[in-house]
Amino acid sequence: MQTNFIDKHKVFVQKNVLLDTKLKLETNILRLDMINSVVSGNKFFKLQLPVAAAIKKGKTTIATFGGAYSNHIVATACYCKEAGLNSVGVIRGEQATELSETMKDAASFGMKLFFVSREEFKNKEKIKSQFGDDSYYWINEGGYSRLGAEGAMDILEWIDESYTDIVCAVGTGTMMAGLIAASLPHQRVTGICVLKGYEEQIIDVKYLLTELEQLKSYTILHDYHFGGYAKHPLQLLEWMNDCYQRYHIPTDLVYTARFVLLLKT
Repeated sequence: MQTNFIDKHKVFVQKNVLLDTKLKLETNILRLDMINSVVSGNKFFKLQLPVAAAIKKGKTTIATFGGAYSNHIVATACYCKEAGLNSVGVIRGEQATELSETMKDAASFGMKLFFVSREEFKNKEKIKSQFGDDSYYWINEGGYSRLGAEGAMDILEWIDESYTDIVCAVGTGTMMAGLIAASLPHQRVTGICVLKGYEEQIIDVKYLLTELEQLKSYTILHDYHFGGYAKHPLQLLEWMNDCYQRYHIPTDLVYTARFVLLLKT
Protein backbone atom coordinates (compact mmCIF):
# COMPACT_ATOMS: atom_id res chain seq x y z
CA MET A 1 0.00 0.00 0.00
CA GLN A 2 1.34 3.41 -0.95
CA THR A 3 1.42 5.87 1.93
CA ASN A 4 4.28 8.05 0.75
CA PHE A 5 1.84 10.97 0.55
CA ILE A 6 1.95 10.98 4.35
CA ASP A 7 4.93 12.76 5.87
CA LYS A 8 5.20 11.74 9.51
CA HIS A 9 8.48 13.63 9.79
CA LYS A 10 6.53 16.88 9.79
CA VAL A 11 4.70 15.99 12.98
CA PHE A 12 6.05 17.76 16.04
CA VAL A 13 5.10 18.92 19.52
CA GLN A 14 4.66 22.68 19.73
CA LYS A 15 5.72 23.52 23.26
CA ASN A 16 4.76 26.29 25.68
CA VAL A 17 1.79 27.26 23.56
CA LEU A 18 -0.69 28.08 26.31
CA LEU A 19 -0.51 28.41 30.05
CA ASP A 20 -3.54 27.67 32.17
CA THR A 21 -4.17 30.94 34.00
CA LYS A 22 -5.45 29.19 37.10
CA LEU A 23 -3.15 26.21 37.55
CA LYS A 24 -0.12 27.55 35.65
CA LEU A 25 0.32 24.25 33.85
CA GLU A 26 2.53 24.01 30.79
CA THR A 27 0.52 23.02 27.72
CA ASN A 28 2.00 21.53 24.58
CA ILE A 29 0.17 20.68 21.36
CA LEU A 30 0.88 17.75 19.05
CA ARG A 31 0.75 19.11 15.49
CA LEU A 32 -0.82 16.19 13.65
CA ASP A 33 -2.29 18.71 11.22
CA MET A 34 1.17 18.81 9.61
CA ILE A 35 1.04 15.20 8.48
CA ASN A 36 -0.96 15.90 5.31
CA SER A 37 -3.21 18.68 4.09
CA VAL A 38 -6.18 16.32 3.49
CA VAL A 39 -5.61 13.12 5.47
CA SER A 40 -4.77 15.27 8.46
CA GLY A 41 -4.96 15.07 12.23
CA ASN A 42 -6.12 11.66 13.40
CA LYS A 43 -7.58 10.61 10.04
CA PHE A 44 -4.52 8.78 8.75
CA PHE A 45 -4.13 6.85 11.99
CA LYS A 46 -7.77 5.74 12.08
CA LEU A 47 -7.71 4.69 8.43
CA GLN A 48 -4.35 2.94 8.16
CA LEU A 49 -5.29 -0.45 9.62
CA PRO A 50 -8.80 -0.78 8.11
CA VAL A 51 -7.40 0.04 4.65
CA ALA A 52 -4.57 -2.44 5.15
CA ALA A 53 -7.11 -5.07 6.19
CA ALA A 54 -9.17 -4.38 3.09
CA ILE A 55 -6.17 -4.84 0.82
CA LYS A 56 -5.15 -8.02 2.61
CA LYS A 57 -8.64 -9.41 2.02
CA GLY A 58 -8.47 -8.56 -1.68
CA LYS A 59 -11.12 -5.83 -1.50
CA THR A 60 -11.00 -3.18 -4.21
CA THR A 61 -13.44 -0.61 -2.80
CA ILE A 62 -13.61 1.19 0.52
CA ALA A 63 -17.11 2.38 1.42
CA THR A 64 -17.98 4.58 4.37
CA PHE A 65 -20.55 6.97 5.83
CA GLY A 66 -20.67 10.65 6.68
CA GLY A 67 -22.34 14.03 6.39
CA ALA A 68 -22.03 16.65 3.67
CA TYR A 69 -19.21 18.36 5.58
CA SER A 70 -17.44 15.27 6.88
CA ASN A 71 -13.65 15.48 6.89
CA HIS A 72 -13.67 11.70 7.36
CA ILE A 73 -15.32 11.34 3.94
CA VAL A 74 -12.78 13.48 2.09
CA ALA A 75 -9.85 11.95 3.98
CA THR A 76 -11.04 8.46 3.04
CA ALA A 77 -11.41 9.48 -0.61
CA CYS A 78 -7.87 10.88 -0.69
CA TYR A 79 -6.38 7.90 1.14
CA CYS A 80 -8.05 5.44 -1.22
CA LYS A 81 -6.84 7.27 -4.30
CA GLU A 82 -3.27 7.10 -3.06
CA ALA A 83 -3.68 3.42 -2.10
CA GLY A 84 -5.08 2.52 -5.53
CA LEU A 85 -8.54 1.67 -4.22
CA ASN A 86 -12.00 2.75 -5.30
CA SER A 87 -14.03 4.69 -2.75
CA VAL A 88 -17.73 5.13 -2.05
CA GLY A 89 -19.33 7.60 0.34
CA VAL A 90 -22.89 7.23 1.60
CA ILE A 91 -23.91 10.73 2.62
CA ARG A 92 -26.54 11.64 5.21
CA GLY A 93 -29.29 13.88 3.79
CA GLU A 94 -30.69 14.69 0.37
CA GLN A 95 -28.28 15.97 -2.25
CA ALA A 96 -28.15 19.76 -2.33
CA THR A 97 -28.40 21.74 -5.55
CA GLU A 98 -24.83 22.86 -4.97
CA LEU A 99 -22.42 20.35 -3.48
CA SER A 100 -20.45 21.44 -0.41
CA GLU A 101 -16.74 22.05 -0.90
CA THR A 102 -16.12 18.89 1.11
CA MET A 103 -18.21 16.82 -1.29
CA LYS A 104 -16.52 18.43 -4.29
CA ASP A 105 -13.13 17.54 -2.84
CA ALA A 106 -14.19 13.95 -2.17
CA ALA A 107 -15.50 13.61 -5.73
CA SER A 108 -12.27 15.06 -7.11
CA PHE A 109 -10.41 12.16 -5.48
CA GLY A 110 -12.66 9.73 -7.33
CA MET A 111 -15.17 8.93 -4.61
CA LYS A 112 -18.66 7.96 -5.75
CA LEU A 113 -21.24 9.73 -3.63
CA PHE A 114 -24.68 8.40 -2.77
CA PHE A 115 -27.10 10.62 -0.85
CA VAL A 116 -29.77 9.05 1.36
CA SER A 117 -32.39 10.55 3.64
CA ARG A 118 -31.58 11.01 7.30
CA GLU A 119 -34.05 8.28 8.16
CA GLU A 120 -32.52 5.83 5.68
CA PHE A 121 -29.05 6.71 6.94
CA LYS A 122 -29.88 5.19 10.34
CA ASN A 123 -30.15 1.69 8.87
CA LYS A 124 -26.52 1.00 7.97
CA GLU A 125 -27.00 -2.72 7.33
CA LYS A 126 -29.74 -2.06 4.77
CA ILE A 127 -27.51 0.50 3.07
CA LYS A 128 -24.69 -2.01 2.85
CA SER A 129 -26.96 -4.55 1.17
CA GLN A 130 -28.21 -1.94 -1.32
CA PHE A 131 -24.92 -0.34 -2.31
CA GLY A 132 -22.26 -2.95 -1.66
CA ASP A 133 -20.97 -6.24 -3.02
CA ASP A 134 -18.17 -8.65 -2.17
CA SER A 135 -15.53 -6.23 -3.40
CA TYR A 136 -16.50 -3.63 -0.76
CA TYR A 137 -14.86 -3.11 2.61
CA TRP A 138 -17.04 -0.99 4.87
CA ILE A 139 -15.65 1.50 7.38
CA ASN A 140 -17.97 3.00 9.97
CA GLU A 141 -18.76 6.69 10.14
CA GLY A 142 -15.76 8.57 11.50
CA GLY A 143 -13.65 5.41 11.29
CA TYR A 144 -15.24 3.98 14.43
CA SER A 145 -13.80 0.50 15.01
CA ARG A 146 -11.28 -1.39 17.11
CA LEU A 147 -8.90 -1.34 14.13
CA GLY A 148 -9.31 2.43 13.95
CA ALA A 149 -8.51 2.70 17.65
CA GLU A 150 -5.47 0.46 17.30
CA GLY A 151 -4.18 2.69 14.52
CA ALA A 152 -4.71 5.72 16.75
CA MET A 153 -2.47 4.15 19.37
CA ASP A 154 0.46 5.15 17.16
CA ILE A 155 -0.26 8.80 17.94
CA LEU A 156 1.42 8.41 21.31
CA GLU A 157 4.71 7.72 19.54
CA TRP A 158 5.14 11.50 19.61
CA ILE A 159 4.11 11.88 23.25
CA ASP A 160 6.92 11.93 25.78
CA GLU A 161 6.37 9.48 28.63
CA SER A 162 6.72 12.29 31.16
CA TYR A 163 3.34 13.77 30.24
CA THR A 164 0.67 13.13 32.86
CA ASP A 165 -2.38 14.46 31.00
CA ILE A 166 -3.45 13.93 27.39
CA VAL A 167 -6.38 16.00 26.09
CA CYS A 168 -8.26 15.46 22.83
CA ALA A 169 -11.51 16.39 21.13
CA VAL A 170 -13.97 13.50 20.79
CA GLY A 171 -16.46 12.69 18.05
CA THR A 172 -16.95 8.96 17.59
CA GLY A 173 -14.45 8.23 20.36
CA THR A 174 -12.16 6.14 18.16
CA MET A 175 -9.04 8.22 18.65
CA MET A 176 -9.70 8.62 22.35
CA ALA A 177 -9.98 4.84 22.72
CA GLY A 178 -6.62 4.47 21.00
CA LEU A 179 -5.02 7.04 23.28
CA ILE A 180 -6.42 5.30 26.34
CA ALA A 181 -5.21 1.91 25.13
CA ALA A 182 -1.69 3.24 24.56
CA SER A 183 -1.51 5.40 27.70
CA LEU A 184 0.82 4.59 30.58
CA PRO A 185 -0.28 3.97 34.19
CA HIS A 186 0.57 7.53 35.33
CA GLN A 187 -1.28 9.18 32.42
CA ARG A 188 -4.88 10.40 32.27
CA VAL A 189 -6.78 10.92 29.02
CA THR A 190 -9.43 13.67 28.94
CA GLY A 191 -11.85 13.91 26.04
CA ILE A 192 -13.80 17.01 25.05
CA CYS A 193 -17.14 15.97 23.58
CA VAL A 194 -18.07 18.07 20.52
CA LEU A 195 -21.65 16.78 20.39
CA LYS A 196 -24.54 18.09 22.47
CA GLY A 197 -26.42 15.57 24.59
CA TYR A 198 -24.11 12.65 23.79
CA GLU A 199 -23.87 11.39 27.35
CA GLU A 200 -23.51 7.78 26.20
CA GLN A 201 -20.27 8.64 24.39
CA ILE A 202 -18.23 7.06 27.16
CA ILE A 203 -20.01 3.76 26.46
CA ASP A 204 -18.97 3.91 22.81
CA VAL A 205 -15.37 4.57 23.84
CA LYS A 206 -15.36 1.66 26.29
CA TYR A 207 -16.75 -0.65 23.60
CA LEU A 208 -13.46 -0.27 21.70
CA LEU A 209 -11.34 -1.11 24.75
CA THR A 210 -10.36 -4.41 26.31
CA GLU A 211 -11.40 -5.09 29.90
CA LEU A 212 -7.93 -4.15 31.15
CA GLU A 213 -7.83 -0.97 29.08
CA GLN A 214 -11.19 0.06 30.52
CA LEU A 215 -9.56 0.24 33.96
CA LYS A 216 -7.19 3.03 32.91
CA SER A 217 -7.65 6.69 33.85
CA TYR A 218 -9.89 8.72 31.51
CA THR A 219 -12.91 11.00 31.46
CA ILE A 220 -15.08 12.93 28.98
CA LEU A 221 -16.21 16.53 29.52
CA HIS A 222 -19.54 17.61 28.02
CA ASP A 223 -19.61 21.36 28.64
CA TYR A 224 -17.70 22.57 25.59
CA HIS A 225 -20.02 21.79 22.68
CA PHE A 226 -21.01 25.49 22.29
CA GLY A 227 -24.59 24.60 21.46
CA GLY A 228 -24.00 21.54 19.32
CA TYR A 229 -21.90 19.93 16.61
CA ALA A 230 -20.10 22.57 14.50
CA LYS A 231 -21.87 25.44 16.26
CA HIS A 232 -19.56 28.42 16.36
CA PRO A 233 -20.55 31.37 18.55
CA LEU A 234 -18.51 34.56 18.51
CA GLN A 235 -16.50 33.50 21.56
CA LEU A 236 -15.19 30.45 19.71
CA LEU A 237 -14.41 32.38 16.52
CA GLU A 238 -12.53 35.06 18.45
CA TRP A 239 -10.47 32.43 20.22
CA MET A 240 -9.63 30.68 16.94
CA ASN A 241 -8.35 33.96 15.49
CA ASP A 242 -6.44 34.78 18.66
CA CYS A 243 -4.86 31.33 18.77
CA TYR A 244 -3.69 31.64 15.17
CA GLN A 245 -2.33 35.16 15.55
CA ARG A 246 -0.44 34.39 18.75
CA TYR A 247 0.73 30.83 18.15
CA HIS A 248 0.25 30.23 14.40
CA ILE A 249 -1.92 27.22 15.14
CA PRO A 250 -4.89 26.71 12.81
CA THR A 251 -7.87 25.19 14.61
CA ASP A 252 -11.18 23.95 13.21
CA LEU A 253 -14.74 24.80 14.26
CA VAL A 254 -15.81 21.25 15.00
CA TYR A 255 -12.99 19.74 17.04
CA THR A 256 -9.70 21.38 17.89
CA ALA A 257 -10.90 24.91 18.70
CA ARG A 258 -13.08 23.49 21.48
CA PHE A 259 -10.44 21.60 23.38
CA VAL A 260 -7.81 24.31 22.91
CA LEU A 261 -10.24 26.86 24.35
CA LEU A 262 -10.70 24.59 27.37
CA LEU A 263 -6.96 24.81 28.03
CA LYS A 264 -7.19 28.59 28.11
CA THR A 265 -9.97 28.87 30.70
